[in-house]
Amino acid sequence: MNIIKCGSQPSNKGPADWFTGTVRIDSPFKGSEPARISGAIVTFEPGARTAWHTHPLGQTLIVTAGCGRVQREGGQIEEIHPGDVVWFPPGEKHWHGAAPTTAITHIAIAEALDGKVVEWMEKVADEEYLAESQKL
Repeated sequence: MNIIKCGSQPSNKGPADWFTGTVRIDSPFKGSEPARISGAIVTFEPGARTAWHTHPLGQTLIVTAGCGRVQREGGQIEEIHPGDVVWFPPGEKHWHGAAPTTAITHIAIAEALDGKVVEWMEKVADEEYLAESQKL
């Protein structure tokens, strides 16, 4: 058994290469070999979002606070709220983040395949994010 005490690990800023806007990442757990699972608590300020990306074994998001947006490639932006659980299948290109005027916090859970958890791609352009957001 291993207990990681609250506050024992620092928060990190979401890297500008992978995120647009202000994002805080807390990584409270990562499985040790042979486990492959890891998780983060991610908070996006209004308008902040990930770049497009995929996960080799999929990703689960559990929304804990606020209002956010998710989109898979070729699909419409969907609004998400506390209590919602989002599953992105392996290899599905997607992004997620806050609504334009509201922050969101979610728990993100993913597994590594051959040591890799995510494949980062291009950023979601402001015009794309704002144009799609106005349709909701």
